[in-house]
Amino acid sequence: MAANPIPSNGNRTTLADSVKHLLLSGPTASLHLGGVEAYSEERRHHTETLGWHNLSEEAKAQVSISEVEFTALRTEHGTISVRVFYPKSGEQYRKSGDAGALVYMYYAWRSAYHPCGYTVRCVDDFEHGLRTLAEASACQVYAVEYHLAPEYRYPTQLDEFSAVINWLQGPEGKKRGIHPDRLAGGGDSAGGNMTAALALRRRDEGLKNMCNPSAQLLVYPEARLPFNTKACQENNLGLYLEANGVFSFADHYLPRGVPPATPYVSPGMQDVSALERLPPALVFTDGFGPLRDVGVEYASKLQKAGNWTHHADLTHGFLQFGPWSEDCLDATKNIGKTLGRLVYSD
Repeated sequence: MAANPIPSNGNRTTLADSVKHLLLSGPTASLHLGGVEAYSEERRHHTETLGWHNLSEEAKAQVSISEVEFTALRTEHGTISVRVFYPKSGEQYRKSGDAGALVYMYYAWRSAYHPCGYTVRCVDDFEHGLRTLAEASACQVYAVEYHLAPEYRYPTQLDEFSAVINWLQGPEGKKRGIHPDRLAGGGDSAGGNMTAALALRRRDEGLKNMCNPSAQLLVYPEARLPFNTKACQENNLGLYLEANGVFSFADHYLPRGVPPATPYVSPGMQDVSALERLPPALVFTDGFGPLRDVGVEYASKLQKAGNWTHHADLTHGFLQFGPWSEDCLDATKNIGKTLGRLVYSD
């Protein structure tokens, strides 16, 4: 695991033994993103393996929290569901109205016709990791079930992300004990892309952002498409995520006429000068995923306002693999602790 200074590209070392076992011969060996398997089978394998309701009691006991709330809000694109994870470690902040919160856009993947992010989702598959983040950070975590492409294309997802930020900066956040200056935004993979993009958009719109001194949390983010990166070549067929699953992104997410270089589509393609006045960024990357180098590159561009941690021995999706890998569970706890230190730093 490495911290600053931030290079312009990443590396991989030797895959952690626990990850090698779970992806090659363990319970998650059948899981792939963007591979050749039929959508229905890919989706079924994920839910059967990662879904909260299918985890062992031992795995669930790893991430005991205070409470889970199921709620919803209306947006300009319709009603979206939000699942809230309240940590035991944050109860004192919640009662005093000083709680931190993280609005989380988990990567949503593969419709029946289009592989990759933004297209199919299930909070159940992420619940173990999100509970871990909540308890380790002492922050409430709000998992957003945004509308999906290709039926709902860009910028629908950013509009809904922004709506949840606004919702929690008002009375709904106050009644849940959230301090308005301790509201962070975050996500993994495609969700990391949306987090970085929304930070840019809210800055440009003059809106209260994912508030300083809070943060944008970017976990193996798809900061841009990784056409020309060593990581994409090394991990083309991937351990878990395959490169083909990434490159279908523009086809189903973007409306006709919107170029991939659009700032709110590819934050990682922007010049350093365009990335000023943003909330502090916490960037976490892995060694064995095709998005490694675009995440490291973006962290490098944010060097003055960023903190980068690289897990060279892990792979894309490690946030979900905690039930079977101490390495992945420890990495996810580290993300939460890092977030908590920043959110409560004042």
